[in-house]
Amino acid sequence: MRKILVPIKRVIDYAQKIRVDSSKGPQGVQLKNVKMSMNPFCEIAVEEAIQLKEKNKGAEVVAISVGPKQCTETIRTALAMGADRGIHIETKPDVRGDYVDLQPWAIASLLKGIVEKEDAVDLVLLGKQSIDSDCGQTGPLLAGLLNAPQATFAANIERGDDGSFTVERETDTVITCDLRLNTPRYPTMPNIMKAKKKPVDTISLEDMVKELGLDLDEVLTPQNEVVEVYEPPPRKEGETVGSIDELLGKLKEKGLVA
Repeated sequence: MRKILVPIKRVIDYAQKIRVDSSKGPQGVQLKNVKMSMNPFCEIAVEEAIQLKEKNKGAEVVAISVGPKQCTETIRTALAMGADRGIHIETKPDVRGDYVDLQPWAIASLLKGIVEKEDAVDLVLLGKQSIDSDCGQTGPLLAGLLNAPQATFAANIERGDDGSFTVERETDTVITCDLRLNTPRYPTMPNIMKAKKKPVDTISLEDMVKELGLDLDEVLTPQNEVVEVYEPPPRKEGETVGSIDELLGKLKEKGLVA
């Protein structure tokens, strides 16, 4: 194995409560002073790539991210985990990657260009979905654009001596990773320091689109329109019942059982 590409996404940290900001319009979400981190499924993909690299000496792991300049920090996290270098396609600050502006088709088109531009790519590992939009479409779309084999929701990946991949999945070159695949490692302080010296190539979205022969308007025009972002209604307070008969009575009152 020579090279593994791992696209990663910067999202609101999974432990943060996402707050709607109606002052910014119907799609407004509060992003100021909110902790951002690598998408958890992307972390799993990075970990799997590093484990495959450790089993196949000489392989290179390249982390790729599309987003604002802060995405460099996310790439540095992947480098601290063990990736070798990074590629950052930098967007302007007002371009949102949470399905409002950049959507899976656009990301997959950009990644296709990176795969074709890089030399000797054996495998692309992605998280099965991002926790901001939950689309789960980028991996399959990328495989379709590349006309490449794919496996989704991988729970175990093994590489054979002949270079083939055996994938255990719930539902080869594009594989999306599920939660049970592995437990991502925590970067050590020495590796965090080493990551600062690893190369990260940054190219603007506009230059990348031009280089790949894509249309910028098409890339930034959503295939689907997000009409409104709103918080879910608060849950109603639960009731405590003293017996099965009382429970059945309550359910019948609410018309939930006959």
